[in-house]
Amino acid sequence: MSATDSIAGLKVMVIDDSNTIRRSAEIFLKQAGCEVIVAEDGFDSLAKVSDHAPNLVFCDVLMPRLDGYQTCALIKKSPRLHATPVVMLSSKDGLFDRARGRMVGCEEYLTKPFTKDSLLKCVAQHARRTIGA
Repeated sequence: MSATDSIAGLKVMVIDDSNTIRRSAEIFLKQAGCEVIVAEDGFDSLAKVSDHAPNLVFCDVLMPRLDGYQTCALIKKSPRLHATPVVMLSSKDGLFDRARGRMVGCEEYLTKPFTKDSLLKCVAQHARRTIGA
């Protein structure tokens, strides 16, 4: 079974203020059979994450209005969504950034620009944890 077999049918949310990042992630994930929900910033994501209850959330760190750390913290505070894995997306890959992400509850850090393989591998890894596959 390939990584893409194990993630088909998963609901994945991508929160990023960059249209390019959102579109490329959406294309990669849809090709792998995922259902994709996109949001352009933290505020936009809050109603959508509640409505769709995704299996996994990718969240950009640097966004206007509500940054990725604040967005992740809000998702993790929700009784219904607190178990949802959140993966931070950032072009900054410092130790401090990773530590700050862990403090608000993110499971992993994916550095931008990401490749199709690294994105799908990350989804497959978290899919096994959430569905216990």
